[in-house]
Amino acid sequence: MSTISKNSLKSSLLKLECHFTWTLLKQDVDLDDLEETIGDQIEFLTKSNIRNYNLLSYICHLKNSNEEALRNLQTAEELVKKHHPDEAAKKSLVTWGNYAWIYYHMKRYEEAQTYVSKVEKSCKNLSSTAHWKVQLPDVYAEQGWALLKFGRKYYERAKNCFENALKNEPNNPEFNTGYAIAMYRLEEFSYRPCEDVSAPSLQPLKRAVELNPNDTFIMALLALKLQDYKQVDEGERYIEEAMQKTPDLPYFLRYAAKFYRRKGEVDKALEILKRALSVTPKSAFLHHQLGLCYRVKLYHLKKTTRYPPQEQLEELIRLSIFHFKTATDQKTKFFSAYTDLANMYAEKRMYKEAEEAFQKALDTNIMLHDDKQLFYYLYGNYQRFHMKSESEAIRYYLEGLKIEKESNARNLCSDALKKLLEQRIRRGLEDATYFGALGRLHNLNGEKHKAIECYEKAIALCPNNEEYLSALCELRLSISS
Repeated sequence: MSTISKNSLKSSLLKLECHFTWTLLKQDVDLDDLEETIGDQIEFLTKSNIRNYNLLSYICHLKNSNEEALRNLQTAEELVKKHHPDEAAKKSLVTWGNYAWIYYHMKRYEEAQTYVSKVEKSCKNLSSTAHWKVQLPDVYAEQGWALLKFGRKYYERAKNCFENALKNEPNNPEFNTGYAIAMYRLEEFSYRPCEDVSAPSLQPLKRAVELNPNDTFIMALLALKLQDYKQVDEGERYIEEAMQKTPDLPYFLRYAAKFYRRKGEVDKALEILKRALSVTPKSAFLHHQLGLCYRVKLYHLKKTTRYPPQEQLEELIRLSIFHFKTATDQKTKFFSAYTDLANMYAEKRMYKEAEEAFQKALDTNIMLHDDKQLFYYLYGNYQRFHMKSESEAIRYYLEGLKIEKESNARNLCSDALKKLLEQRIRRGLEDATYFGALGRLHNLNGEKHKAIECYEKAIALCPNNEEYLSALCELRLSISS
């Protein structure tokens, strides 16, 4: 193939709407875990299989298995012909785009060009305005579902895709479900300073349940959101109704178990999780949830029993470690499972293993600002309570505060640091370092007058410290200007 026609082909490929042009980066996911997850969904959630096979083909390509990728696309094509014979072109655009890209990577350029031409011809037939791209709701939605699978960094883009899909088909059940899930996931990690404001995801979840009365997964998410806002009884009604409809569906059971764990019915949650695990034994999510349940039982036993039996404590710690470790083995970019595992190793005084788990959490390359803030808060606690190093705790709480983006985790760093510093000062440990740290805390929180007071006290104890003198000078100038 000539260089000119090869360049022309590449230019055409870049205009396609498919997984290869949606900027889905392999470093943002654990490919083996995602492949396992999609395999489970193909087995248990039949309605989404065309898009699952399309995504699976892309994952196979990322794992250098292009022949396997082609087989998945063939299955997707067969499902389109079987279930959508009258809309084959519209339902196949993403599949054909993936075909074109995979053949291109296999250096089978003529076959790649054939699929590029199929997409171009279909786009012309489907839209009188667009030469290349046709803005189909189905394509927007398929992109939205793929983005959701690739994790937190992609949730905002996923929400936008479903919004675009809904502009043309506002009552489409699947698009409403995708939009509600994207909103729910975004909210899970958002900073909400005012807890009495209704969740933005609440109405989309209710709408999705109304349009999908048999989708128990979305019912479970609605139940959890109602639980967040203290409407526990209403939430439980949805869980019980869903339990009648799909008593063995792992994607529903995992969230039903989460509901009962948060409600305080930990044994019931464990029973549900074990049932789900018997169906999908490699689920990192389920193992993490099991670890959380055993941790709740551990802390409850410590809190309510004056002299808890040592063997019971040891067993609960062992079970927590086993399930958190299994979760991280299965999903190597599972940030919260790593930090939970680290803290449980610390409970067992396995400090070398705890340090390794914390390091793996920090090495997770998909951490967002609130993950980093949470890491510094948890590692600060580890230094304070397990390593008995208040100076190291102060250092890490401050690191979390330096990331000047509002989040619940940043507030935790701020509160922990303030409490620790004030305790030390009350104990008569009037070290310039602590007044300096408190000054920095107030400054980071925008409390300039309080910061000035602290820096003045720090300088009184350490008159020639350039850091404190410089900070005090800058603060005074910022107030006077």
